[in-house]
Amino acid sequence: MIAPVTAGAVSRVIATVGDNTIDRYVGEESARYTGGNAYNVAAQLAGHGRPVAYFGAVGRDADGRTIARGLHRAGVDPAGLVTMAGPTAVTTIRVDGGDRVFESEEFGVTADYFPNDAQIELLAGAAWVHIGMLPRADELRARLAVLGRRSDGTGWAPVVSQDCAVAAGFTALDVAFGSVGERGDARGWARAALSAGARTAIVTRGAAGAIATDDGAQWFEQPAIAAQVVDTTGAGDAFIAGFISARVEGVALPAALERGARWAAVACGHRGGWPLARAGLELSTRR
Repeated sequence: MIAPVTAGAVSRVIATVGDNTIDRYVGEESARYTGGNAYNVAAQLAGHGRPVAYFGAVGRDADGRTIARGLHRAGVDPAGLVTMAGPTAVTTIRVDGGDRVFESEEFGVTADYFPNDAQIELLAGAAWVHIGMLPRADELRARLAVLGRRSDGTGWAPVVSQDCAVAAGFTALDVAFGSVGERGDARGWARAALSAGARTAIVTRGAAGAIATDDGAQWFEQPAIAAQVVDTTGAGDAFIAGFISARVEGVALPAALERGARWAAVACGHRGGWPLARAGLELSTRR
């Protein structure tokens, strides 16, 4: 089910690390999709033709097999997918007028996952590492920074981003993604992130769009792009994926924000966090 971890699996590609979950929809629609921040970002990137590897954990259960098959269908390399004792994460979601509401979150084995030494070595060779929900995120960022400064000259530090709504800390962080809602203090959050060690701060504000700064003096603003909203689940993850996709191409910060906004608008138009999110469950019935 899970591909072996090899050096060629993530060399100079984008890697995502952290959470996956089964999104269980209740209410008007009863459905199950594969999702999670790190998982959705990977699926979005792969769906747009980017080579991407995923690092995370599932349980020894049917939901875990669903997550693995979803990665396969999305075109994501499961280089760092491991199986742990315990349940796969499940999130219960209700959609109200297009807006998603989390009714419950059972984090399962994702609450205990951390990449092992061999996996961290592989991550250090990626072009970009995005961290989703991950306990000990501070430790991972610090270790990636150290590996990028090896005295023999062989190390290179990947660009490291993090969804700071689900993982803590700003040290050794190149891009901090935050979310404050339409009325939150986006500039205040960004300044705090820079003061705590982040090099660039990106803050999404729902329908109010996004802002970014890398010095606290010059600010870039991106309006939200109009969309027919079916489900906002994964819109923020799609924004992150679009931004990363642009930046690894060398696109300037304002244009990267615009790509993120476009990808987020598309994500609002379908159920689940990525366009083929249901596919993993369909595949999970094949034994």
